[in-house]
Amino acid sequence: MTFTILGRCEHTGRLGGAVTTSDVAVGARVLFARAGLGVAATQHRTDPRLGPALLERLAGGHTPAQAVTAVAASTAGREWRQLGVVDAQGRTAAYSGGYVWALAAELAGDGCLVLGNMLAGPAVAPAMRDAFAHRADDDLSDRLLAALTAGQSAGGETGGGALRSAALVVVERETFSYVDLRVDDDLEPLAKLSALWETYRPLAAQFVARALTPDDVHRSSSTTT
Repeated sequence: MTFTILGRCEHTGRLGGAVTTSDVAVGARVLFARAGLGVAATQHRTDPRLGPALLERLAGGHTPAQAVTAVAASTAGREWRQLGVVDAQGRTAAYSGGYVWALAAELAGDGCLVLGNMLAGPAVAPAMRDAFAHRADDDLSDRLLAALTAGQSAGGETGGGALRSAALVVVERETFSYVDLRVDDDLEPLAKLSALWETYRPLAAQFVARALTPDDVHRSSSTTT
């Protein structure tokens, strides 16, 4: 009952992911990313320890395929897990255990990976991959959100289940996220997440500058976050 896209921007080197589900607070459990290294997803009876474990494998020199294989093999309850990785070179790998509920998907594209479980049909994952590809010149956040919207338009979850939460994470160069937006419990989480991104878009670079060069940031408002 979750569908996710992980992606890389070949122009900026940014890495990120977007996810939505009919459960609450998906952003706290599924997506993990490290600038210059990779982005990972762990879902379906989600174990949030596995996302950082995948990134640690990448940091140790593993390819995405090696990282996914090693983490899955060392994980108790692996048959319930669904894992995915896109690295800084755009390489992908995925794993879905034997107990992952159908219809499940693992679909790689150019610099992206779609993961899903309990999907309404086989058109969902290709719609997400194609939406990401068709906006190759756009901001990575826009491409990831377009993919989620396309997945929902193609049927989304089994039975057209009502989505409840969604999240968007993007990293660029720093140890902290360039974008980290979450809708935790809402009747229209994709619309809300897209609106949050439009609000955040003009502020994203400024928030990075506030962290790195606070003396040089022009104070355009009273905000000091």
